[in-house]
Amino acid sequence: MALPGSLRRQPANRGLVSHCTHHHVVVFLLTFFSYSLLHASRKTFSNVKVSISNQWTPSCLNSTAPELRPYELWNSSHLFPNEEEATLFLGTLDTIFLFSYAVGLFVSGIVGDRLNLRWVLSFGMCSSALVVFFFGTLTEWLHFYNKWFYCCLWVVNGLLQSTGWPCVVAVMGNWFGKAGRGFVFGLWSACASVGNILGAFLASCVLKYGYEYAFLVTASVQFSGGVIVFFGLLTSPKEVGLPELGADEDDAVEEDSNRPLMASDDGDDDDRNYSIQATDTDKQPKAIGFFQACCLPGVVLYSLAYACLKLVNYSFFFWLPFYLSNNFGWKEAEADQLSIWYDVGGIIGGTIQGLISDVLQKRAPVLAISLLFAVGSLFGYSRSPNSKPVNAVIMAITGFFIGGPSNMISSAISADLGRQDLVKGSSEALATVTGIVDGTGSIGAAVGQYLVSLIQENLGWMWVFYFFILMTSSTILFISPLIVEEIKLLLHERRLRVLAE
Repeated sequence: MALPGSLRRQPANRGLVSHCTHHHVVVFLLTFFSYSLLHASRKTFSNVKVSISNQWTPSCLNSTAPELRPYELWNSSHLFPNEEEATLFLGTLDTIFLFSYAVGLFVSGIVGDRLNLRWVLSFGMCSSALVVFFFGTLTEWLHFYNKWFYCCLWVVNGLLQSTGWPCVVAVMGNWFGKAGRGFVFGLWSACASVGNILGAFLASCVLKYGYEYAFLVTASVQFSGGVIVFFGLLTSPKEVGLPELGADEDDAVEEDSNRPLMASDDGDDDDRNYSIQATDTDKQPKAIGFFQACCLPGVVLYSLAYACLKLVNYSFFFWLPFYLSNNFGWKEAEADQLSIWYDVGGIIGGTIQGLISDVLQKRAPVLAISLLFAVGSLFGYSRSPNSKPVNAVIMAITGFFIGGPSNMISSAISADLGRQDLVKGSSEALATVTGIVDGTGSIGAAVGQYLVSLIQENLGWMWVFYFFILMTSSTILFISPLIVEEIKLLLHERRLRVLAE
C-alpha cells in the first residue's frame, strides 16, 4: 500500500544539502550577522541601565557621584529626583521603542515585499546606528540631557530597526526551502541571541570608561555591517543565475519535502514551492495585501501567541542584567556577562526544537511541550539562590524553553505561514506575514515592559515572574486549536502507516 505524499518521511536535510552552494552560505552569514548587530545595539541599552540610572539621579542618592558627577547634571537638567523614577523612565523608553518597532514592522513588511530587500535592510542598519550614536554618545559628550529628546530618538530608532527582521526572513525564505527549514531557521534564528551576547560583551568591555562608549562601539560596528550588507547581500538565487526554489525538483521526494507545513491535506502532490521575491519578469507577482495576509490560516493565532511569548522573552532581554544587579547586588559588568547564559539556552533550544519539528513535520506540538516546561523553569528561576553558577544553569534552562519557541515562531513558522498554498507562486507574502507576526509580538512586548516596571516597583520581582508564567500559559492557550489539529494529523498518519505495513 503506497502512502500519501504527506506521510512519506524523508531526511529533513536531504534537499537542503543537495542544493546548498557557497551563495547560500554567504546569504546565511550576512543575514545572520546583520540582525545580530541590530540586536547588539538594543542590548547595549539594557546592559547600561544601572549606569544611566546613576547618571540621571542626584548625587545624594548614589555612591558613584564623584566619578559620574550626577549632582551637576541634576542641577542643570533636573531629570529625576530618585532612582525609582529613573527606572520607570527607562521602562517607558523600552515601551516607546517597542511600540514604534511594532508599528514599523507592519509597514516594513509591506515595503520589503515591494522594494529591494537589500536596500531596505542596509538603510535601516546604517540610519539606526546613527540614531544610537546620537542617543547614547553624542548627548553625553555635549552634556545635553532632555527626556523628550530621548523619547523622540527612541521612536525613530524603533522605526528604523523594524526594517531588519522582515527583510532577513524574506531573504532566507528565498534561498532556503521547506527541506530542513526548522533546523536551518532554528540555527539561523540564534542571530538575536548571538547579538545579545555580542552586545553584552562589547558593553562590558568599555563600560568602565563610561556608558557613552558602549553606545559608540555598537553603533560603529552596526554601521559597518550595514555597508557590507549593501555591497554583498544577494536577495534571491535568480540574481546569480541559480534556479528558483522548486524549479528543479522533479522527483516526488523533493516535491514532498518542499510542501509548506501549513498546506492543506488534499492539496495536489505536484505543487511546487516557489520563491516569493525571485520570479520571472514576465510573471511578476503582486504583493499580497495586509488584510489578505491577516486572513491566511494560522497568522492571527500565532501572532497573538507571539505577543504573549515575546513579552516574556523581551522582558528577559531588557531587564535581566538590571534584575541581577538590583536583586542580588552583583556588579553591573558581572550581571551583563552572566545574562549571556539565557541567550545560550535560546540558541540551543531553537536549533534542537526546530530539528524535532522537521522530523515530525509539525511545529505546534513541539512548541506546546517546550512552553509547558517553560512554566516550570520560570517558577524555578524566580527562586534561584544568590549563587552565580546555580543562577546561570537555571537561566540557560529557562532560555532553552522560552527563547527556543520564540525563535521558531518568529522565523521558521513565519516562513511556513508566508509560503502556504494560498499564496504560493502568485503573491509576495513572506515579508508582510513576518511583519504581522513580529509586529503583533512587539506590541505585546511593548505593553509588557511598562507593566514589568510597574509590577516590580509596587509588588516586587516575585510577582513579575508570576506575570511571566501567566503570559507563557496564555501562549499555549492561543495556539491550542493548532496543537489539537496537528496532533490529530500525527495520529491519523500513524494509523495509515500501520495499515500500510
